[in-house]
Amino acid sequence: MSNSEIFWNASLEEMKLGYTEDQNKFICLLCGEEIHKGVIYPHENVLYEAKRFIRLHIEQMHGSVFDYLLGLDKKLTGLTEHQTALLKNFYAGKTDKEVQEEMGIGSSSTIRHHRFVLKEKERQAKTLLAIMELLKGKDQYALAFVAPHKHATMVDDRYDITTDEQKKVLDKYFLEGLTGPLNKFPPKEKQRLIVLRAIADRLDPKVIYTEQELNHILSSIYDDYVLIRRYLIEYALIDRKADGSAYWVKK
Repeated sequence: MSNSEIFWNASLEEMKLGYTEDQNKFICLLCGEEIHKGVIYPHENVLYEAKRFIRLHIEQMHGSVFDYLLGLDKKLTGLTEHQTALLKNFYAGKTDKEVQEEMGIGSSSTIRHHRFVLKEKERQAKTLLAIMELLKGKDQYALAFVAPHKHATMVDDRYDITTDEQKKVLDKYFLEGLTGPLNKFPPKEKQRLIVLRAIADRLDPKVIYTEQELNHILSSIYDDYVLIRRYLIEYALIDRKADGSAYWVKK
């Protein structure tokens, strides 16, 4: 299961914590880091058991689950840029007057109205969540959709992908299986997205690659590795330094 699938399959409580767990390990929802149960982890001359260490990892590597979630694309959070800025100020513990002065908008009563609107969104989200949970047991014709990756931008009908569609596309373009080469680059955007995700899954999320290292991996998948690299960046599946000296999987 990909890190995005683990993230979207997590419960609300797990999302708030920033990690999920199974019988053997804790998994960071923000980057996929695995912390194994029964192992003692050292950090700055202190020893930590696994559950405490996953929390330390999130604090050290990601700072705040709140900030991470708020930083996701607005298509995934459902928030406008204005609402995102308001929430950052609220989370910082600022008063309505301080928020108003910080953002230079309206008055304190304007900020109170924005708080009300956000509470309305919260109630709507809870209601929809309950409705969808109840629907799961009744909708026998529901399709299994592939969740968008966490840093997806411009989420539109390209991301309307079922698991059956995904399998058909991957079988068509990776004739030797997912560890083999790409026989050609798809002409349609939805097919390209499916193929590019599969290619990104072949990269190690813990490794920072030089351009030469990344090119070597991509060229073993498809001759026009520059095209693949460009699309991986365009779809926010990988990121890079401005000078192109380092590339990594977006977590």
